[in-house]
Amino acid sequence: MSSSANIYVDNGSYNKLLSYLMGLDQPQLEEFKICLQSSQLLLGNFQQIPWANLKAIDPTNLLCLLSEYFSERQIWEVTLSIFDNMNLTSQCTEVRAMMNEVAQTQGSQDPSQEEPEVPEEEKDHRRRYRERMKAKILTMWDNIPWPEDHIYLRNVTEKEHEGLKSLLYPNRTGAQPQTIVLEGLAGVGKTTLAMKVVLHWAEGFLFHQRFSYVFFISCHKVRDMKDTTLAGLLSWDWPDSQAPIEALMSHPESLLFVIDGFEEMDVPSTLDESPPCKDWYQQLPVNRILFHLLKKELVPLATLLITTKEYRTNDLKKLLLNPWFVQIVGFTEGDREEYFIRYFGDQNKAKKILHWVRKNESLFHFCSAPMVCWTVCSCLKRQMARNPHFQLSTQTTTSLYVYFFSSLLATAEVSLSDQSWPDQWRALCSLAAEGMWFWKFTFAKKDLKHRHLEAPVIDSLIRLNILRKVSDCEDCVTFTHQSFQVFLGAMFYVLRGVRGSIGGPPKHQEMRVLLNDALADTNFYWNQMALFFFGLLKRNLAEELEDTLRCKMSHRTTDELLEWADELESYDLVSSCFEFLHFFECLYETREENFVRQILSHLLEADLDIFGSLQLQVSSFCLKHCQRLSKLRLSVSSAIPQTELTFNLETLETRPHSKIRQWQDVCSVFSNGNLTELDFSNSKLNAFSMKKLCYELRNPRCKLQKLTCKSITPVRILKELVLVLYGNHRLTHLNLSSNNLGIPVSTMIFKTLRHSACNIQYLCLWFCQLGTSSCKYLSDALLKNKSLTHLNLRKNNLRDEGVKFLCKALSRPDCSLQNLDLSDCSFTAEGCQELANALQHNCNMKILDIGSNDIQDDGVKHLCEVLKHPKCALNTLGLEKCNLTPACCQYLSSVLRSSKSLFNLNLLGNNLEPRGVSTLWKALKKSTCKLQKLGLEKELYNIVKGELEELQERGSFLRVKCKWDFNDLEDKWWW
Repeated sequence: MSSSANIYVDNGSYNKLLSYLMGLDQPQLEEFKICLQSSQLLLGNFQQIPWANLKAIDPTNLLCLLSEYFSERQIWEVTLSIFDNMNLTSQCTEVRAMMNEVAQTQGSQDPSQEEPEVPEEEKDHRRRYRERMKAKILTMWDNIPWPEDHIYLRNVTEKEHEGLKSLLYPNRTGAQPQTIVLEGLAGVGKTTLAMKVVLHWAEGFLFHQRFSYVFFISCHKVRDMKDTTLAGLLSWDWPDSQAPIEALMSHPESLLFVIDGFEEMDVPSTLDESPPCKDWYQQLPVNRILFHLLKKELVPLATLLITTKEYRTNDLKKLLLNPWFVQIVGFTEGDREEYFIRYFGDQNKAKKILHWVRKNESLFHFCSAPMVCWTVCSCLKRQMARNPHFQLSTQTTTSLYVYFFSSLLATAEVSLSDQSWPDQWRALCSLAAEGMWFWKFTFAKKDLKHRHLEAPVIDSLIRLNILRKVSDCEDCVTFTHQSFQVFLGAMFYVLRGVRGSIGGPPKHQEMRVLLNDALADTNFYWNQMALFFFGLLKRNLAEELEDTLRCKMSHRTTDELLEWADELESYDLVSSCFEFLHFFECLYETREENFVRQILSHLLEADLDIFGSLQLQVSSFCLKHCQRLSKLRLSVSSAIPQTELTFNLETLETRPHSKIRQWQDVCSVFSNGNLTELDFSNSKLNAFSMKKLCYELRNPRCKLQKLTCKSITPVRILKELVLVLYGNHRLTHLNLSSNNLGIPVSTMIFKTLRHSACNIQYLCLWFCQLGTSSCKYLSDALLKNKSLTHLNLRKNNLRDEGVKFLCKALSRPDCSLQNLDLSDCSFTAEGCQELANALQHNCNMKILDIGSNDIQDDGVKHLCEVLKHPKCALNTLGLEKCNLTPACCQYLSSVLRSSKSLFNLNLLGNNLEPRGVSTLWKALKKSTCKLQKLGLEKELYNIVKGELEELQERGSFLRVKCKWDFNDLEDKWWW
């Protein structure tokens, strides 16, 4: 069988065996493999290894393969027999000597060392159970079919061996994990790894001192079992059908439960309400027994090894106690490259194909499963043989799967009439779709009968490697790889017909639910199903399937999709976690620009992270068609070239760089005439790409009003952006927070503010490393600027001197600022004195936040003097975390009794104590108090809660907040 992972055999004599195998030259190694097919050289009664597993194997993995079929002693005997047949005299002498040494070493060991004080009857139980489990696992492996032209790679590193070994052995501190989860995509080797754990334990090579018994439980096999007990479940694989339960219960720490395929288990909605179960003899549904086992209610001291597809990981985390999660990655990039080279036999051709596959990131990711590698390679090989002018560049993931199934089914030998074949194909697709809805990947005979799938069709699909029999479940079948089920499930929704797959809503409603779930979920298989669904809308692919399958595609699918897209306008897609990039990838899969233009005419906002070539490609394809888009968040970290032309060394031609064209298409949306808000924070851009962006922002059609550019790398490219502000009357909001602006960039910004054509009204500079000197330039700008009303400078080290510079502008009666945030700016009561002096002359300031500054009670005293002035218009004051004491409450009370404008006061994070709150409350109860919102610590709020309720009953608008949120008061964008 093929595997991307393996087990390390922890036996010292194996190193010597490996050295003998690695000492063989290539012809000798091939002869050794051929000899393994000889029953005489295998000493008659040894099990023969399939040639498909041997033909491409290297020495290291050959030894691992031998250990799957033979015991240690048998491997030595077979090796000696073959070496003798090959006339390798010196090696035979060494092998005999080594065998004698091993025998003497094993004979000198105390037999009780492995199993101390174990009765003979118990030893016999263990021996017979191990033999049963070894036979079971080997039978399961032998029944797993692989295509004849599949390439077997067994390149497994020592590190991977050691990694698996360390999972179940104690670490240096003596502790060991008791719950291990192997997670990964379908077909990457999770079950293989779990089965090898059982096999090597059964053969005595691995874990035999750690565990007395190992149980292998297949979730798909037990999900339809009748109610039973844990004791009954464990007796399932027992040689005489009666497990020694009492012996097992007496040593639970020596038990290992291997639970394979958790994704096929349904989690009952009432699981949390069910009482704990500790009784081995309590009769329950099998899934509940497994859940009690997983939750460590049953056999809490046992060790668990669980396999699952990664999308069920969160469900597992809710059940397990201190689990270790191990990611099984399948084929590495190097494995995939080796597979392609060996499959095509032409290194140059294979590398060109692999280069194309790498560009299709989702397909390349899928190729971590060996079966997908075979699917891609076999499909491309057939197409290249059939069409000499075949072009890789025109292929999509969907087209590969379409041609794969078409080419297989074109040669299928099925004695069905033309009338019955479409019904059979529709039934198969319906079965696949239903399985996706219910996480069902193994189908019993009754499932096939329910869909009226005929035996000749099933047999043919098994021969074609589309379906395969399940080795440990009689009369059960599964799709050879889950991607086949995903593809056929997607096809169900483009075939003609109105009935859904699950017997409830009609197909078009089922399709809507599918898309809504797939585009708001990170489940890889739902995402892939949506991708195939859109890809099947491509006209030539639909025609290919109609010709091959003799099935008609629905002509209503496109109209139904447009109706679904029409509803997108009414949703808040950003807050509902809509997967915009995956949506764009699905649309790109169609390559139908007219359809994409229609469906994107309903999109009003988008949130995109362009972190690679694929994301740039699909975003450029789709954004140019988003003509009604009004809000866009765009984070760019994909490298964009600095030159427009690229030189091809093979053709000696110069041509425009594709990524430059794609970036231009992305930027074109800025001037679509409807985009008013753009956020490209957390982007890494070079000067060239920023110039392209700014060029579109200067376009007369650009209607941008709000621009956010936080955490831009490198900061110097913001100089290009600042130039856009000149003469741009539409741009009113600019947020450059979290950038280390430095003197050059900040000076450019402040000079721009002085320009009469600049119409910026909201300016955010959070955490921009501005200092005292920056305030001087900013103050000069404020003296001339008449449009700026909101200024946010929080988290800058302005200090008292910087505040003093700002107050020169703030003290002018014609200063336009209405909202000023100076929180966390490192100033003291001295800065408050300057602010108070400025506010005496300023009747425009409405909101002032100076929280997280060490202003103390003296600073509040200075501000309160001006707040009592009848001309003071301040309605909101933020004093959170200002090191205030109860003493300041006297000053604030005086303001609350007299101020006609102060509506909101934030005092959170200050140690006002009950006496301070009591002082405030006397003023708050006065009829002259206009305050409506007060920020107060929860323990202090509890003191006055009863009196507050009485005030509210009498008509007071006062509300106490234990968490301050400026979004309640101002534009959300601003804060």
